This record gives sequence, structure tokens and C-alpha cells, in this order.
Amino acid sequence: MEITPVRDELHMITLDFGTVYLWRDAHGLTLVDTGTAGSAEGIEEGIRRIGLEPAALRRIVLTHHHEDHTGSAAELALRWSAEVVAHRLEAPVIRREQPPVPPVLSPFEQELWAGLPPIPPAEPCPVHREVEDGDVLDIGGGAVVVHVPGHTDGSIALHLPGPGVLFTGDVVANVQGRTMPGVFNTDPALTLASFHRLAALPVETVVFGHGDPIAEGGSAALRAAAEQHPQA
Repeated sequence: MEITPVRDELHMITLDFGTVYLWRDAHGLTLVDTGTAGSAEGIEEGIRRIGLEPAALRRIVLTHHHEDHTGSAAELALRWSAEVVAHRLEAPVIRREQPPVPPVLSPFEQELWAGLPPIPPAEPCPVHREVEDGDVLDIGGGAVVVHVPGHTDGSIALHLPGPGVLFTGDVVANVQGRTMPGVFNTDPALTLASFHRLAALPVETVVFGHGDPIAEGGSAALRAAAEQHPQA
């Protein structure tokens, strides 16, 4: 487990498999995604290493239903009475009331998929607040929910206009210095459209479901990447 400070209010916690983000406000902590099942203790240890207490966890935002993002949500929510937030289209899958839609894989993605380690199944998790595009959460002076379908039907990003921060989820990745649309999408064309929507937002700091954060110059980096991945 590795902790990376992105800015004063924001830390990235890198787990054995998966990445989560911790945002600190005066009234408590928000966790964006939760890694795989079995990650709760590691996340709590990471919070303590930062000098904070897990008891201050008020909210868990799930960018989408994949099990490397939702795996420890149920356990953490139960332990700390945290509110779980997700898009209304993801909520039934997170609760395990309906099955997920499988991704459409290119030949390249099929090779990547075959090389992934097995991911433990996530426990069913309550979703206390179902959100839509344009809803505002009490994070960082107001975090706007951006519905970015394509990776999954109900994938969301969070845009914090005040501090200029964007959480992309898995719609965008930043791996080995390359900013690009994420892989393993249910609708690749829709993912690309969502990527371009995020690239148009005014932001300074961008953090991703997979890959290194961009602490400064986020808008320029996203726009440059979007130019390399034009829409059809």
C-alpha cells in the first residue's frame, strides 16, 4: 500500500489492486472508490498514516460498479456508517439486484483481460444516494456529478470547480505517461464521447481510476489527449 499526496486536501491510496482517493473537508472525509474486497483494513491504515481517523469517513462515492472499485464499499460503509453514493444506473448492480453488462473487448483488450489476476467478488452494498448528471455533492465546496457512460452505463466523474479537481473514474486512464480513454468498456464509442466531454472541463488537477495523477495543468493534458483520440 502506497500513499501519494496529490494536494493538501487529496491523497491517493494505491492498494495491491486498485486505487482509491481520500478527500478531506472540514466536516469529514470522502472516499472515492474502495478497491477490491478485503481492502478495508489497508484503506483504514492509509487514512491513519495521513494523520486522520477512519471514524471521520462520511461518504463513499463509487464511480462505477466494477469490483476493483466497489469491493470494500459494503464493509467500510457498515463500519463507519458512511453514506454510499452512485449513479442510479449503477445502484442495482452494486446492490447485486441485477447482473452487470459485460464489456466489448478488442483483440488487444482480450489479451489484457486474460492476464488480469482474479478479483474477489464484491459483497452486495447499499446505495444510500442515487445521483444523476448535474447533481451536486457537498465535497470541496460543491462537486458536480458528471455522467460519463461507456465504461459502464452509469459511470460518473466528479468535477470540483472551486479547487479545480476532476475524478475521472475509469473513463480516462493515465498510464506510463499516456493519457487515454480507459479499456474494458461496454460501449467504446460512448466512452470516447465521455472522454471528450471531460476534456472540455476547466480543471487543474486530474486523478484517474488507473494511473498517475496530474497535479497541475490538467485541462491542457486532457485536451491534448483528446486530440490524439478524435471522435468518429
